Amino acid sequence: MQLFAAWGEPRYRAQQVSRWLLQRGVTDFEAMTDLPAALRARLAAAYRVDTPSVLASTAADDGETTKVLLDLGGDASVETVRMRYDPDEPGERERATVCVSTQVGCAMRCVFCATGQQGFTRNLTPSEILAQVLHFARTERVTNVVFMGMGEPLANTHATLTAVRWLVSPDGMDLRARGVTVSTVGLRAGIRRLAEARLQIGLTISLHAPDDELRHHLIPTSAGTSIDDLVEAAREYIAATGRRVTFAYALLQGVNDSPEQARLLATRIRGIQAHVNLIPYNPTAGPGLRRPSRERVRAFQRALQEAGINATVRVERGVEIAAACGQLRTDYTERQRLALV
Repeated sequence: MQLFAAWGEPRYRAQQVSRWLLQRGVTDFEAMTDLPAALRARLAAAYRVDTPSVLASTAADDGETTKVLLDLGGDASVETVRMRYDPDEPGERERATVCVSTQVGCAMRCVFCATGQQGFTRNLTPSEILAQVLHFARTERVTNVVFMGMGEPLANTHATLTAVRWLVSPDGMDLRARGVTVSTVGLRAGIRRLAEARLQIGLTISLHAPDDELRHHLIPTSAGTSIDDLVEAAREYIAATGRRVTFAYALLQGVNDSPEQARLLATRIRGIQAHVNLIPYNPTAGPGLRRPSRERVRAFQRALQEAGINATVRVERGVEIAAACGQLRTDYTERQRLALV
């Protein structure tokens, strides 16, 4: 709005432009036909609305899951995934969820994550986050957005919150706030800022272990933040928003997947308005890590449920195309390296 005020334009011009960009997905100022021709020309001379080019793409689940690697320039690229799901209720339209990245690489160093093995390059801007959603929204209706791609969203809190506000704004993409979820490895300050924003979005906190020693081994950067700290942060978020919190738990065979560990986990999170999302490991990153059998996954789930904890197993999509974050970028970078040898 400041730009248009400086140009002597009325405030509503900003709303018109944002709706053209974010709701209609136009990539040319000339297409914004409700703007004066002189303003369209001035915008075109000062700004670009190009979309990131696709460096690589792959699909699975009969086309219902698509992953793209988007070029952000300067040797920076990020992955974005679109997943279609059947309607939750009869008569509803199918859901299309876009999983976005918030950083190039990641500094959290989770041992089971391909992105965590790449190291950290830089944060994304709000426009770079939104561009990932728009890549798919230009050709189909996006109903949900999850901040679960490359990077730690709450290590880039300003850009994440700015992008979320544009996603749910009537002048932006106008998505339901409850259709947006931010997933974090567990940064207390970021969770607090998210609670203070009171945006009614979903929050997922990654635990991956029932005790602090094992969690620190799996997430080396988690030292100084205990599971009790994260449970308290979840309570604060629930109190501020009224929303249920999800605890994510990646199951690794022989590491954190025994029924005894499930029962210990239950004692840590009992009494909180939350549920556990169990994620069988997608074997791509850490050496020696394996995916548990279906029987071990179900036994872990049963142990949680018997202890009074709501627990579900994530519906897996794109396993055959390595849909977990960081894998397509890793493969592309390796192909580029070999081409130069």
